[in-house]
Amino acid sequence: MDVRQLRYFLAVVDHGSVNKAAAALHVAQPSLSQAIRALERDLGIDLFRRAGRRLVLTDAGEALIGPARQVVRVLATARASVAEVADLRVGRVEIAAMPSQSVEPLARIIKAVTEKHPGLSISVRSAFTAEDVVDEVRSGRTELGLLGASEPLQDSRVRVTPLGRQRFVLVCPHDGPFAPDTVVRHSDLAGLRLIVGQPGTGMRRVVDEIAASGVEITQVVETEHREAILPLVLCGVGMAVLAESWAPLARQAGALVLALEPARYLHLALVAGPGELSPAASAFLDVAHSQSL
Repeated sequence: MDVRQLRYFLAVVDHGSVNKAAAALHVAQPSLSQAIRALERDLGIDLFRRAGRRLVLTDAGEALIGPARQVVRVLATARASVAEVADLRVGRVEIAAMPSQSVEPLARIIKAVTEKHPGLSISVRSAFTAEDVVDEVRSGRTELGLLGASEPLQDSRVRVTPLGRQRFVLVCPHDGPFAPDTVVRHSDLAGLRLIVGQPGTGMRRVVDEIAASGVEITQVVETEHREAILPLVLCGVGMAVLAESWAPLARQAGALVLALEPARYLHLALVAGPGELSPAASAFLDVAHSQSL
């Protein structure tokens, strides 16, 4: 058994097929298949079984995921520790982030990190809910996670660094029913059309709370694609409740951004696993903490 085989095994797990894993790793599919078969021979047990055209993990395969991720992570940390002696001239940080927090504060944090440590590269994985972010970190797919939650995160499974909060705002077209600088009360949304995110997101939770309070609104579009919301607003499909991280982009595009009352907030946090972080991840966390002060 070697680390290369474990990386190939995890790639198949994460991508769901040998072909997709081979493409992601930029290796030939036969080479990857041979490495998996060699790993199975070494362990004396099958790690996958076929179900039609799909590969399904066996119980042995499920049991190997955690230890395999730990081995790969420890080796990456060992390599990065050597780079730390060279003042982090090289290194890679993997972080899972929700869409609104990827706009702000992640872009600002990445700018500060790469200015201080130009040799670091950042890999950002998408996650739609706070629980998705925590799962990415706990599973070892990423070392760090950035999330926004309706309440300050308290989760003993991860280490939490609070980063402040973002207020929700109403984004609407200029020719909509509200004048600039209007403070929109929840009751003012009665009879209007809203574009919403999928259940489990903060923006959807705010809209659901408004509807539950007795305000009759029409959810005209539900979308997982946060980048589609602003164009939908601008072409007059409806309005949207978004985190204020989107406000500069919305104003630049020509939309109105209005305060909502009573106010609702997202509480931001960086999360990390319980184990030792790589030097690159530690440096990222230090810079992020200084940015939140």
